[in-house]
Amino acid sequence: MATDPLSQFEKKVIIRTIERRDFAKIIELQSSCFPNMSPWLPEQLESHVRIFPEGQICVELDGEIIGSCSSLIVNFDDYFEQHTYTEITDKGYIRNHNPRGGNLYGMEVMVHPDYRRMKIGRRLYEARKRLAEHLNLKSIIVGGRIPGYHHYSDRMTPKEYAEEVLQQNIYDPVLTFQMMNGFTLKRIITGYLSDDADSKNYAALLEWNNIEYKPSIDKLHYKMSFPVRICVVQYMMKKIDSFEEFATQCEHYVDVASDYKSDFAVFPENFTMQLLSFLEERSPSLAIRKLSTFTSQYMELFSDLAVKYNVNIVGGSHFIENNNRMYNVAHLFRRDGTIEQQYKLHISPNERKWWGINGGSSIGVFNTDCGKVSIQLSGDIEYPELSRIMAEQGAQIIFVPFCTEDRQTFLKVKYCAQARAIENQAFVVTAGTVGNLTHVDNVDIQYAQSGIYAPADFSFPRDGIAGECSENTETVIMAEVDMEVLERYRKSQDTLSFQDRRTDLYSLKIRT
Repeated sequence: MATDPLSQFEKKVIIRTIERRDFAKIIELQSSCFPNMSPWLPEQLESHVRIFPEGQICVELDGEIIGSCSSLIVNFDDYFEQHTYTEITDKGYIRNHNPRGGNLYGMEVMVHPDYRRMKIGRRLYEARKRLAEHLNLKSIIVGGRIPGYHHYSDRMTPKEYAEEVLQQNIYDPVLTFQMMNGFTLKRIITGYLSDDADSKNYAALLEWNNIEYKPSIDKLHYKMSFPVRICVVQYMMKKIDSFEEFATQCEHYVDVASDYKSDFAVFPENFTMQLLSFLEERSPSLAIRKLSTFTSQYMELFSDLAVKYNVNIVGGSHFIENNNRMYNVAHLFRRDGTIEQQYKLHISPNERKWWGINGGSSIGVFNTDCGKVSIQLSGDIEYPELSRIMAEQGAQIIFVPFCTEDRQTFLKVKYCAQARAIENQAFVVTAGTVGNLTHVDNVDIQYAQSGIYAPADFSFPRDGIAGECSENTETVIMAEVDMEVLERYRKSQDTLSFQDRRTDLYSLKIRT
């Protein structure tokens, strides 16, 4: 077959989202575009594609990346007019990305020096505009560098320089380009980017308004408040005669949560061990393996309940066999039918001795229609590093299903849960078992007082307790937590225990 004579002249330009395989090329591109500025770290790029993949875009020419742009969504009114690049981008990690926000914030646009004047930058800006229109965002906001200003700083203020650029008396490679792409100047920002010597650390705050924007009732409503209602089940461990009886009890509690329009129903750790009361197996290790045979029924039950009652369910924990190893696993059953799981990481000597349980090896933060959540089983909450890592990945609610035998063990869980809420400026929800199983070995007695805990500060309930069950009673507790208040609190100027971490001195890293 003859070769197409046109193919030797064709070029292939592709605009697509950035993938993990592109990280090295993106860092190389950035070093070429901004040789005097620090490039992205691989872990920052990883955070970008994990949190907001749609906002990370690149241009590929014949297989080579020649341009890229990065962005996140914010409610810009939550930030001060004189914000810094570090504040608005969460030190480049965009963990402050707000899917319910109204503004697309542009972090960076770069085009390889060898490919400028090919309208690559314009293609990237058009891609951003299409994204803003697709997501129905009010505007695109950028803190634009003014790299030509250092030539004029001895005789002009930044404002005067920007006005001369607007009048086209001076050409600035960034500000002129942004004006040509429909952005309007709002104000000058001081101290914006610490290593931008050419701009003398100034920036121009610019905005492009989406004329197709349609105000959403939800966004208008949640601008000041985003309440999330949580129902905690303090579950009674008592003898039953079948899985159907267990399912009936669980459905009752989910029905209660739904009747009160709860967004989450939370069950305790190990509560499926109630099934052992009719399995008639005295050996604890063999009993756990028998229990694992109910995994499919357990999964189907709670997945169906979540969809049927329109409630996100934290399904306590269940023992699962995987590659001939036993694990204690928590599950999140979303009301849209999807499922996530979190293995218990820190196994107690009792679990290891009697049941042969193994620890998991991954930490998850899960998106829901009510924000980002994570799950820690019982003793995992006693290790502050876990909660900090989860908070750094955006977790706003930490669910802690637990199972404790006595008051001392229970208090370790409670006090650590309250400490994690304060340290990470997050909500922490605990759910425990009560009662006893007289027919099951090594499931002796239960002690619990389940609760919903908040940071201890003016914006939250007194004593940092949104709700708490009576001790050792089969019951539920419901309370509302406000995700919008939490996000504003995390940015407040009074207490910044999470934002003010000295990451120049210490940091946490997950080993893979």
